[in-house]
Amino acid sequence: MSRVVVIGAGVAGLATAGLLARDGHEVVVLEKSAQVGGRAGSIERDGFRFDTGPSWYLMPRVFDHFFAMMGTRTERELDMTMLDPGYRVFSEPSDDAASSGAVTIPRGAEAVSRLFEDMEAGAGASLRSYLSSARHTSEMAEKHFLYNPFTRASSLATAEILRAAPELARLLLTRLDAWAARRFSHPVLRQILGYPAVFLGTHPGQAPAMYHLMSALDLDDGVQYPQGGFWTVIQRLESLAIEAGATVRTQAEVQLIDTEPVGRHRRRHRATGVHWQDAHGDEHVESADIVVSCADLHHTETWLLSAPQRSYPERWWRRRTSGPGAVLVMLGVRGGLPQLPHHSLFFTRDWTANFDAIFGRSPHVPSPASIYVCRPSATDATVAPADHENLFVLVPVPADVSLGGGGADGAGDRAVEAIADAAIDQVARWADIPDLRERIVVRQTKGPADFARDHHSWRGGMLGPAHTLRQSAMFRAQNASKRVSGLFYAGATTAPGVGVPMCLISAELVLKRVRGDHSGGPLPEPVPVGERSEAQPWA
Repeated sequence: MSRVVVIGAGVAGLATAGLLARDGHEVVVLEKSAQVGGRAGSIERDGFRFDTGPSWYLMPRVFDHFFAMMGTRTERELDMTMLDPGYRVFSEPSDDAASSGAVTIPRGAEAVSRLFEDMEAGAGASLRSYLSSARHTSEMAEKHFLYNPFTRASSLATAEILRAAPELARLLLTRLDAWAARRFSHPVLRQILGYPAVFLGTHPGQAPAMYHLMSALDLDDGVQYPQGGFWTVIQRLESLAIEAGATVRTQAEVQLIDTEPVGRHRRRHRATGVHWQDAHGDEHVESADIVVSCADLHHTETWLLSAPQRSYPERWWRRRTSGPGAVLVMLGVRGGLPQLPHHSLFFTRDWTANFDAIFGRSPHVPSPASIYVCRPSATDATVAPADHENLFVLVPVPADVSLGGGGADGAGDRAVEAIADAAIDQVARWADIPDLRERIVVRQTKGPADFARDHHSWRGGMLGPAHTLRQSAMFRAQNASKRVSGLFYAGATTAPGVGVPMCLISAELVLKRVRGDHSGGPLPEPVPVGERSEAQPWA
């Protein structure tokens, strides 16, 4: 078996390390930061613990499959809670209104259908049809596309795909917002069905309608929460990787991927290891037969490889569309916040202008912005002190490093703190919490410059390349270098895309590449799944 170096200990890095180590390889993970997690990090201050990245637990089948591949089960690794309600939508109030109207999304497709019917005659039946299509598309995606390394054309020449080809073509060539608009008239219903595009890092008017499959995940499957937050997910991924035999080193920043020429004409190269630097500035060389970079793909290609070895040089990136940047606002609040459930979405009236500001030709910070708010303390008593609340506010902004970075208690760059102030005031007014600002006892912000510094994010983006048609599925940057054999890629900036489930799938795509497996669907799970003798980690 091979010696493997994995660059980065985020979700994809830890998952890749676990799968390869379990497959018998000798694996070492090098993480530049002092803690693992990458974008799915954690900050603790004054009794509050904030997740600094993902907070929506979507695509549970992907988690179930990954844990099965690691010889365990989700219920042994995570303590899951089904949220009811799933989330609440606050709409922009009129100029003379004290607060906004709110729509609460209940648990379960039937309850959601009744809500849609109450808001628009006939919308209940339309939603049932919409979700049926979304479920089928989700199943097709998982079976044939998401786990597909696209190394054999035959993987797409199945009878099922050929029968579905006309519908798939319509889904690929129609915009997500137009797909919803054909079926629903109420603007808030359209927004509920279009907003999942933001989780994919793109404009609802630029995302293919294929991504209406996302609506099956929250409106049908329901929204779950892992107790302890996503930081618990990271801890379990790390523990499983180490149990499988991987070594994880933090404060180990890779400076260069080593290669050597091979072949008669010496135009092709192969990976031989990496140069890395420890916390003291000392240089080290780690030899390897295989290198898997789970760092931002732009950083890997334009910084860690020399020009002749780059599959995706700078000129390639100039033709690509970035997902949004973000200003993150993490707040510790004194007293209760019953106005906010676990998840809330705040939607502006001028939906198109909001996203044009972020993704258009003249990008700027939208005002007001459509924002996301998570209150994990509604479900999890461990994330805030008694009689306090934990709020995570995400403001999508252009991917623009010049907006600056955040800081503690208002000490970040001026533009970032101004965006945070506006978001706090927006939540206070729209959700009718007039004293919100006065009750804040902890404030921590993060901006695009922090994403660039901490994660080497391309343009300071929050997620990676947007999921436009030409940046999805087989059109997205794939998981193996075209110029360096033994060099593979995983994570949100490569295939299949952004989000924790996609990162887990990207790890399996690397495993397939290493094995030489060209199949289009998930790998067979070990049968039977072994039972652990110890109690659940969360018990």
